[in-house]
Amino acid sequence: MMGEGDNPSVTPEDRIRQLEQQAKTDEEALQKMLLAYKSAEADLEKMNTEIEVLNQDIVDKEQSKEALDNLLRNIRREKDEMEVKLAQADTKIPYLENELDKTKEMLTREEARTGRIMEVAEEIHDENKSAQAELVARDDWYVQHMQVFEDLSKAMQTRFEMIDRAVAASKEMAAQTDTFREMRESVIVAIKEKEEQASEEEAAEEKSAEEDEG
Repeated sequence: MMGEGDNPSVTPEDRIRQLEQQAKTDEEALQKMLLAYKSAEADLEKMNTEIEVLNQDIVDKEQSKEALDNLLRNIRREKDEMEVKLAQADTKIPYLENELDKTKEMLTREEARTGRIMEVAEEIHDENKSAQAELVARDDWYVQHMQVFEDLSKAMQTRFEMIDRAVAASKEMAAQTDTFREMRESVIVAIKEKEEQASEEEAAEEKSAEEDEG
C-alpha cells in the first residue's frame, strides 16, 4: 500500500528538487525564527534594562517616600510644638499687651523728656554761641585797649606808690604830732606847777606879812 504523499509518477530528481525547495523554505522560516528570536531577545534585554531602571526608580521613590515621611513627621512634630508654643503665647498675650502699654507710656514720657532735653540742648548751644561771641568780642576789645590797660596799670601802680608814701608820711607826721603833744603837755604841766608854786609862795608871803603886822 502506498503512502499519502507517495506519487508513483514523481521522479527522484523531482523529489530532490522538492526536498531542496522544502529545505530552502525551512531555512527561510528558520532565519525568520532566528531574527524573531534575536528581536525578542533584544526586546527582552531592553525590557530587563527598563525593569532595572524601574526597580531603581522604585528604590529611589521608596527612599524619597521615606524622606518625605520623615519630613512629614518632622513637620507634624514642629506643628505640634508650634501649637504648644502658640497656646503658651496666647496665655502670655494679656501680659505682653500690658507690658506693651507700659512700654508705650514710658516711650511717650521718654519722647517728651528727650524733646525737652533737645530744647535745653539747643538753648545751651545758643547760649554757648552767644557766650563765645561775647568772649571773642571781649578778647578783641581787650587787644584793642591793651595799651590803655597797661597805662592804667602803670598809673594805678604810681598811685599806690604815692598812697604808700602819703601813708608813711602821715604815720611819721602822726608820730611827730604825738611827740609834740607830749612835749606840750609836759610844758603845760611844768607851767601849772610853777604857777601853783608861785601862788603858794605868794600866799605864804602874804600870810607872813600879816603876821608881822599883827
